[in-house]
Amino acid sequence: MLALTILGNNSAIPAFGRNPTSQVLQTQDDIFLIDCGEGTQLQLSKYKIRRSRISHIFISHMHGDHYFGLIGLLTSMSLLTRTQELHLHAPPLLKEIIDLQLQAANTTLTYKVHFHPLNEEGVIANTNKISIECFKVKHRIECWGFLFREIKKPRHIDADRVRSYEIPASFYEQLQKGEDYRTKKGTIIPNEELTTPATKPVSYAYCADTIYDESLVEKIKGVDLLYHEATYLKDQHLRAADRFHSTTAQAAEIAKKSGVKKLLIGHFSSKYEFLDDFLSEAKEIFEETELALEGLCFKV
Repeated sequence: MLALTILGNNSAIPAFGRNPTSQVLQTQDDIFLIDCGEGTQLQLSKYKIRRSRISHIFISHMHGDHYFGLIGLLTSMSLLTRTQELHLHAPPLLKEIIDLQLQAANTTLTYKVHFHPLNEEGVIANTNKISIECFKVKHRIECWGFLFREIKKPRHIDADRVRSYEIPASFYEQLQKGEDYRTKKGTIIPNEELTTPATKPVSYAYCADTIYDESLVEKIKGVDLLYHEATYLKDQHLRAADRFHSTTAQAAEIAKKSGVKKLLIGHFSSKYEFLDDFLSEAKEIFEETELALEGLCFKV
């Protein structure tokens, strides 16, 4: 299972109690931070998310509302004497900025930061349970989306059936991988008689700031949960295109064409105080839509 908590859902300027973009995706073993707008540290504390468990940080692009909170978070971790290593996946330029900020403050972090520059699409990280890919989205500057997939789980062994066939424990790993068992007499026992399927792996796709782009459809096809920016209501489609952002209707159209199970919309413009119309407009096209409201946790 994956659990996504929204820390910030506004666009460039904090407004109406909404913060710039930031999210955390949690597994049983890890916490992944996705973008880090200003205010992220306070939101982590507010929603009782342990920053010490953050193992990977993913920064989509070099607009400040997606990374201005990062240097504060990194230095706070050091002030709290963090020792575990941290993996940072971001556009190459960000390393120079962080190094300069640390140099200007004469600060040496108490932990190792492994910087992984985003240069091309593909798998960028693997843990025991999750595979993470990056893919390009179309924004005013180079920008990346991220796709988190649970690694396929091993099949469950039916202990009673396995014992009845006197299958040795040394073969259990092959059974979990789906292999059939051949007895000493040459009889084949189908794997389906000895195991049951594991829970289906789930997936989450994060489409950062982007103009309406149908090339995304194949990259995120069939994911369980999709986050897609919806900076403007649909009557502002010309402004959205001019600023390389999307509208409610466009985000919903991408979700519909991609065959995803659920859509979250966020990155709301500070020109809007109330968000009810965002939800109603998106649901006209894609019913399984929810607002990415701060503090909400979505289980995948």
